[in-house]
Amino acid sequence: MVPIITMPRLMAVGGGALAELPSLLRRLGLTRPLLVTDPFLLHSGHLERVTHILDEASVPWRVFSDTVADPTTAVVEAGTCRLAEDGYDSLVAIGGGSSIDTAKAMSVLAANGGQMRDYKVPAEIPKAGPPVVAIPTTAGTGSEVTRFTVITDTETDEKMLIAGLPCCPVAAIVDYELTLTMPLRLTADTGLDSLTHAIEAYVSRRANSFTDGLARSAMGLIAGHIRTACAEPDNRAAREAMMLGATTAGMAFSNASVALVHGMSRPIGAFFHVPHGLSNAMLLPEITAFSVPAALERYADCARAMGIAEEGEGSQGAVARLLDELRRLNADLKVPTPRAWGIDAGRYEELLPVMASQALASGSPANNPRIPTSDEIIDLYRRVYG
Repeated sequence: MVPIITMPRLMAVGGGALAELPSLLRRLGLTRPLLVTDPFLLHSGHLERVTHILDEASVPWRVFSDTVADPTTAVVEAGTCRLAEDGYDSLVAIGGGSSIDTAKAMSVLAANGGQMRDYKVPAEIPKAGPPVVAIPTTAGTGSEVTRFTVITDTETDEKMLIAGLPCCPVAAIVDYELTLTMPLRLTADTGLDSLTHAIEAYVSRRANSFTDGLARSAMGLIAGHIRTACAEPDNRAAREAMMLGATTAGMAFSNASVALVHGMSRPIGAFFHVPHGLSNAMLLPEITAFSVPAALERYADCARAMGIAEEGEGSQGAVARLLDELRRLNADLKVPTPRAWGIDAGRYEELLPVMASQALASGSPANNPRIPTSDEIIDLYRRVYG
């Protein structure tokens, strides 16, 4: 099957790219944006930079700042009501993946009505809503370039994957200078999230020649700079590489899909409120080890792309280096196990059947090189617990 590639219509990439926001809005014929952000960014200075640029260009704006770390249907519904109040023609999302995912979901709900669960995968999204311009302030989720949004159902605690062309931002501003104030834990977790995106896009059953190049490039950028970005937060070269790696990985997985790590990560986040990047990092080494037998050469390529195996090295040796490096990265960046993070063992065990069911229902495990059974997912959850 020939892949159909989806990405934003316009992208401004590089230090200082934020200044291009009024120009991008003009090019797209957008005149009245609702800014979507979170309470922290409301007072961090980043939002003020955006509003100053819009004021200087005489672009009217208002703010919805009630987004939360794991976007919920309740927040999306509140934001959609806000969007309908005053004739806004677009959304400008400023922040991490949560703000961008919230804006995407608001757009979907504004155009189509009903409830967010009506559009979870594999449901189609009938109509596109107000266009979204995405401005990431973390180098992690890649949401600024993807056709996905993940929203937690307030009633069921299920993290729902919603996918389709209406979820893809119409434009993205990728300015690494917005990440210079990211704290170490956020830098590490979002960076490992990006690395997971790149690896899963490369080994996905839906990978293609277009996404392969993006995924390999992202793996090299992230693996080569994540430790420096964490240790030296003001290192502009490392920050730029991480931001470009995150966006490139986002384009890769948006068009090749993620796999088992993400399928299993979402229930951990939904039930135990573990940040998305951190739950991916907890799972990545063990799930990679589980999956390797079904795609030895592809995983060996990942090791080579990350610069931890020589091009001429055999695949078995390269994969051993990959597994060692993933475990070492988690150790170096102090990624806790679920137990060390504080998740109660009894509650974790009790929820394993539901978590496995939700992981499979998300569709992501079906893209994995080795497709697991429910029992195998439960066993993997137990192995990563701690």
